[in-house]
Amino acid sequence: MKTLIKNVKIVNEGKIVEGDILIENDLISKIDSQISEDADQIIDASGKYLLPGVIDDQVHFREPGLTHKGDIESESRAAIAGGTTSFIEQPNTVPNAVTQELLADKYEIASQKSFANYGFMMGGTNDNLEEVLKTNPRNVPGIKLFLGSSTGNMLVDNPETLENIFSNTKMLIAVHCEDEATIRANTQKYLDEYGEDIPVKFHHLIRSEEACYKSSSKAIELAKKTGARLHVFHLSTAIETELFRNDIPLKEKKITAEVCVHHLTFTNEDYETRGGLIKWNPAVKTQKDKDGLWEALLDDRIDVIATDHAPHTWEEKQNVYTKCPSGAPLVQHSLVVMLENYRNGKISLERIVEKMAHNPAILFRIEKRGFIREGYKADLVLVDLNEDWTVEKENVLYKCGWSPLEGMNFHSKVTHTFVNGNLIFENGNINEEKFGERLLFEVEE
Repeated sequence: MKTLIKNVKIVNEGKIVEGDILIENDLISKIDSQISEDADQIIDASGKYLLPGVIDDQVHFREPGLTHKGDIESESRAAIAGGTTSFIEQPNTVPNAVTQELLADKYEIASQKSFANYGFMMGGTNDNLEEVLKTNPRNVPGIKLFLGSSTGNMLVDNPETLENIFSNTKMLIAVHCEDEATIRANTQKYLDEYGEDIPVKFHHLIRSEEACYKSSSKAIELAKKTGARLHVFHLSTAIETELFRNDIPLKEKKITAEVCVHHLTFTNEDYETRGGLIKWNPAVKTQKDKDGLWEALLDDRIDVIATDHAPHTWEEKQNVYTKCPSGAPLVQHSLVVMLENYRNGKISLERIVEKMAHNPAILFRIEKRGFIREGYKADLVLVDLNEDWTVEKENVLYKCGWSPLEGMNFHSKVTHTFVNGNLIFENGNINEEKFGERLLFEVEE
């Protein structure tokens, strides 16, 4: 199968160049200013931009065990509609993916059901070091540790266990950093005052700046001591950004950071109008924090933009504070949110591609993805930067049926998504055949 994309502006590796791209089977076979070759399908993409598919390094697709909220099929469908062609999913499903057998089960489900390319993190607990150390770095992206409790019961709080994991694996360790003791004390204070129905506007004071900094600084200290590769998920405070460096290239960094779209979009002021719909762990914090995150993203202390896509049902999100789960769905909209920031002059197209495609590929050492290069997998996204639309329940593809962005207007749209050379999404229509593949990772000898 040959596909020729013509007259497109290619955004890749710090440049925007107009040209043509030839896809043969699952690979990009030729990139040139002009390609005249017979093809099974020819797409004239005049006026559009071609980006490498987004690689989202942190999603929760809820399968197995929580499929009333979302599943691999529904959420990967939403992903490709939003230009995300590869995802790395987290282990706090039910049961938690904390044995090699349970991890293999998730891969088996995805091989049947995923529209996008997939990787699944192995989960660490206080007592599964032996299982963690069996993980194959060639086909598993890393080890996930919850250093603060979140959705699921996976808190790792035993200092000896942590040191053992950090000391004994060469794999990337990804961490959720919030200090449990601080959060418990803060929660109790507000419970004493308000009972179960704590106003959600206090969420960022319960899961506070102090809770985040205390935990992430401790994890970084341990990584430096042991030489572990550490990736800190979803930074939410300005102060945490000071823990990271930008004076060496990403591929040389052993300690890296991610920011999520919601922490770049919302502040605590938005709890007033969006309430529990924007309740995340870690919490959306102040304007000062949001500004600090943007600054660190643009000066390369923060390496990657992701979503922490985490669907819950509408009904669950209407509960009182203590029973309202944290998390929200975002994978269908992350790219258009960032393209809106481009239109508003906050970030360039080249930098969006770097933070959402190139850098996740470099950081996780993903084989042959994340760049528009000859011989690489054809995971590609065409975007129209001049199409106005609004996020509404009717155009949301998540199984949970809602988005925290409802009512927001966007001026860019994903028009085509290719996964492994297959045109899977075209102008709102989805090819129901599944072409997602297991991600592979380069292993240093």
